[in-house]
Amino acid sequence: MATNLGVYPVFNLDFKIGTAGRESTEQDMVIIKDMETFSPSIDGNVEEWTPMDTEGWVRRLMTGKGFAISLSGKRHVGDPGNDYIAGLAWKSGLDCSSKAAIEFPDGDKLEFNCIVNVTTPFGGDSTNVSGLEFELQSDGKPIYVPAV
Repeated sequence: MATNLGVYPVFNLDFKIGTAGRESTEQDMVIIKDMETFSPSIDGNVEEWTPMDTEGWVRRLMTGKGFAISLSGKRHVGDPGNDYIAGLAWKSGLDCSSKAAIEFPDGDKLEFNCIVNVTTPFGGDSTNVSGLEFELQSDGKPIYVPAV
């Protein structure tokens, strides 16, 4: 991926999943073919309190965070990333733990452990291409690597 500054189209983001689960190495990280949309969301844990010295005004502190990335696209049989995700629909426990990475157009990279929650392993209208939808839920603190 080329290093870019300024605005960029969403398709310039590379999503990768570790096909060997939590034990994945760099060689196991593959792009998930035929994904069309993604929606990241960050959930912050905010604790609040109202001490006497603030005259009724609330104080707040961010005490924790988590995030999830929802992806949806087409079921592509034969693609290692797509097959890996679809196969997790029927598993549970640590079998659904993996590693993921997002590479940004400016060269930055977000690496994180995740839980893969497959919500739609296949399906759609009779004339549609079969779909694949899932969520990558963070498991621990991610690593954000700025471009060099």
